[in-house]
Amino acid sequence: MKPPEQDSGSLLKLLTYERTLEHPQLASALQQALALPEEDFVPFYDRAKELCLREKGRYVQLRAIIEFSNCCRRQCRYCGIRADNTIISRFRMRNAEILETAAAAAEAGYRTVILQSAEDPWFTADRLAEIIEGVAALGVDVTLSVGERTAEEYRVWKEAGAKRYLLKYETSDSALYRSLHACGTLEQRIDCLRELGKLGYEVGGGFMIGLPGQTLATLADDILLLGRIGCSMAGIGPFVPSPYTPLKDAATGSPQLTRRVLSLARILYPRLALPATTALSVIAPEVRNAAFEAGADVVMKTVTPNRYRQYYAIYPAPGVGTAEIAADRKNLEEIIRSLDRIPV
Repeated sequence: MKPPEQDSGSLLKLLTYERTLEHPQLASALQQALALPEEDFVPFYDRAKELCLREKGRYVQLRAIIEFSNCCRRQCRYCGIRADNTIISRFRMRNAEILETAAAAAEAGYRTVILQSAEDPWFTADRLAEIIEGVAALGVDVTLSVGERTAEEYRVWKEAGAKRYLLKYETSDSALYRSLHACGTLEQRIDCLRELGKLGYEVGGGFMIGLPGQTLATLADDILLLGRIGCSMAGIGPFVPSPYTPLKDAATGSPQLTRRVLSLARILYPRLALPATTALSVIAPEVRNAAFEAGADVVMKTVTPNRYRQYYAIYPAPGVGTAEIAADRKNLEEIIRSLDRIPV
């Protein structure tokens, strides 16, 4: 039987004080909250901000991303660097380039370097381990985001010095996942995430807002899956259609709904690391800034060398190809301070 509708105050109380994942009304409460009129959702933003300040202080973590390969073996229907895209130029950064870029990021003040790539098997366990060791030697934390790989590869990289691993599951709906990923299943993705947790990684998951076929019930389950996997970080951003993909004509995801989902994730998981994502800044920069008032506490900034940035086009991102690492960092710090936050 469908649970009864509740007012916003009752929903907020349930989500704040009775947020065990086994609660029989939790999914329904999330779905109802997502459907509230904007004026009724304001207390959720306020609670998310309150929890973020309580758990994280006014600090915003700035993390550098090096996108070191766009050579991909997968066929994700939404992604601009999918294997079938023959329009874009492919690249792999050399080890020396990656380490030089990581050193510049560390010099600029970044404490975490995210090594991100398409799912590129050319970077074997040993090849990537050598890079991880070199970056870790700079005194920064290393986060990996290189897709679905074997448990043995994950083990080798953890021993080489990787601390975190980001692997978004994109949706908790198995049928929707299958329609978007011809070369994998949701179950396989979740197995990878759980294996990463067993190996001692800080695990990052996440999902997109506005995928074709997604519903508010789906989004409620997406939020709950973060907790069931045991994620310590979540990349939650709007779907942005990319040219040369089967979903190129689909509608862009709602930045306002994205902000709501961020708030609910913060309320349910107060210690979660929650980035204000690049996708959000691409389609609605003003909402990206407002995300910090709704629970976000991380910014991930590309430091990929200018000559490669345009080719790592998961989705269109105008204006990302000319800045320098140190200048970018200073500009980002100024933005964060203007929002009454402390960049670290």
